[in-house]
Amino acid sequence: MRTLGIIAGSGTFPLTVARAARQEGYRVVAVAHEGETHPDLVSQVDEVTWIYVGELNKLIAAFKKAGVSEAVMAGGIKKVRLFGNARPDLRTLSLLARVGIKKDDSLLRAVADELASEGIQIRSATEMLSSILTPKGLLTERPLTANEEQDAEFGWSLAKEIGRLDIGQCAVVKDRTVLAVEAIEGTDETIRRGGRHGGKGAVVVKVRKPQQDVRFDLPTVGPTTIEVMAEVGATVLVLEAGCSILLDKALLLEKARTAGISVLGR
Repeated sequence: MRTLGIIAGSGTFPLTVARAARQEGYRVVAVAHEGETHPDLVSQVDEVTWIYVGELNKLIAAFKKAGVSEAVMAGGIKKVRLFGNARPDLRTLSLLARVGIKKDDSLLRAVADELASEGIQIRSATEMLSSILTPKGLLTERPLTANEEQDAEFGWSLAKEIGRLDIGQCAVVKDRTVLAVEAIEGTDETIRRGGRHGGKGAVVVKVRKPQQDVRFDLPTVGPTTIEVMAEVGATVLVLEAGCSILLDKALLLEKARTAGISVLGR
């Protein structure tokens, strides 16, 4: 039986990956993060080791002991954890000294390179999860209005630009005006912040960064994203088709229909 390692961050994505991997016949070994990873992951994997953010040597040791030679990164680690709940070991401190923490992709690539040097290759989770990638087209019944179409176009260009600058993946716009762009707080808080500046009728756009490494940090939304949009009165969610992940897809679309939110894969 093949063994797959999961470096588990926050949210339900690690659980989705674990279930899919088991269905593909993998033995699943997870390294989970204290204060980040959902505790239900324990029931979805064959082995789990809990670490604090920054304990890279402990992560590598757990995988090597379990015979893991390929792994995936699933779920984010809030960057603010690096300033609070982290316990970086000497290997992590050395890595941070080389690449810093300002650019997410650079840091994640450096972690992947460290694992590769120990014989553990990082794969893209999407290789086994094509069923949860966003398809192209309108995924709900309500079509966009002409004004929403224009906002979607404007928000797409804006989101791609902030992605190019490695700031974030999400933008909230209305009437071709920028209400919020994603920074350190994540997508849901970005939507809430946009809502405080007139979010009723806003369009939320989330895209892959132009330089995105598909092995990690693909744009991901779930039912909670729709709930937050409904809170602030946002009416459209635009996602990049083929490379954005829909968690609990059926529930997400059901909540969107109930709230009158259009979901578009572009």
